[in-house]
Amino acid sequence: MLFTLVKNTLLFILIILSSCNTKTERNQSGKDPLSINDSGIQHEQPIQVGASRTEVYLPLIKGKRIGIVANQTSIITHDESNSYTHLVDSLSALKLDIRKVFAPEHGFRGTADAGEAIQDGIDTRTGLPIISLYGKNKKPSAEQLSDVDVVLFDIQDVGARFYTYISTLHYVMEACGEQGKQLIVLDRPNPNGHIIDGPVLEMRHKSFVGMHPIPILHGMTIGEYAKMINGEKWLDQGINCSLEVIPVANYDHSHSYHLPVKPSPNLPNDQSIMLYPSLCLFEGTNVSAGRGTEMQFQIFGSPFLDENIYGFIFQPEPNEGAKYPKHQGIKCYGKDLRKQEKLNKLNLNWLIDAYNSTADREMFFNDFFTKLAGTETLKGQIKSGLSHATIRASWSEGLSKFTKMREQYLIYD
Repeated sequence: MLFTLVKNTLLFILIILSSCNTKTERNQSGKDPLSINDSGIQHEQPIQVGASRTEVYLPLIKGKRIGIVANQTSIITHDESNSYTHLVDSLSALKLDIRKVFAPEHGFRGTADAGEAIQDGIDTRTGLPIISLYGKNKKPSAEQLSDVDVVLFDIQDVGARFYTYISTLHYVMEACGEQGKQLIVLDRPNPNGHIIDGPVLEMRHKSFVGMHPIPILHGMTIGEYAKMINGEKWLDQGINCSLEVIPVANYDHSHSYHLPVKPSPNLPNDQSIMLYPSLCLFEGTNVSAGRGTEMQFQIFGSPFLDENIYGFIFQPEPNEGAKYPKHQGIKCYGKDLRKQEKLNKLNLNWLIDAYNSTADREMFFNDFFTKLAGTETLKGQIKSGLSHATIRASWSEGLSKFTKMREQYLIYD
């Protein structure tokens, strides 16, 4: 244990020293200029996530009592060794005054099912108390923040409105604003940050899978999104959160980004993350999006689709992240999208075609669909037989207004 502590401390100090010795000058967005190698050829600097920019945020938390909102994606990467350490483990090794960890959906180490209740507890690695922010307690209480001066928020988002970490962000910001605590967001790239698309949520359908009037794909990092929450006065009573965003260096929204750690149990790879915004709408239907297989959000199918049209067959069974998958033990007919090319917009064709092909239209949609879509209109459009193009055209005005609003809060091009 002592050897591990010393090793982690030395490794983290090396990170700080290497960060502090950088010779390039960053602009306000956290970008480095192009570097020039010995042959005089310019090349881009590697993306550096907010958590890895220790020289920027360690002075802000030194000597303060710290709470951390984190999960398995909260890591500090080490370029030299292509390895990483968890933010909480690294800061604990530096003997900073961390009081507690707040855990979102799927838990602190990221192994719980979607929707599964997360229990409070103690982290076995650090001995820190873990407080769940999923289930009945979605918002830190005044008591839970009473011994904290500053809260670090470091969670990887995937850019979809119904991915619940931005809802957790909202409640953490609200609690910090009410209790006079500073919030520091360690920003991370949005792997779907090049897309703004989908119907804008109507506030009468507000829920934990959609809290704000934004499209399904918002095209913002979680740091930019935090600025929007503040700026649009979306917190209760229009309160303001004392917010600091540590930007990603060398990043803009056109960059592709490979996530070194899967952001949740059912998003195992880049392909699933790319397809998730389109396929998640199937969660509000009787069609499986692959939970209970090793191809989550890369396939879809159901027992009610025509096997002559949908030739890919799979059978969901319980696994990590899906203890009770939809159509468990039943043969499903569908499509395999593991080789689908990169999307530049939300794909509704799969959903529309599945509805038109199902043998059980009356049971196709469930109550969850409207929460995911953020509007009742989409279900009605599909039932009425409207084309993908016609449905997309109906989003135009809402997307135009959102895009204009979004521009105010961008940190990156």
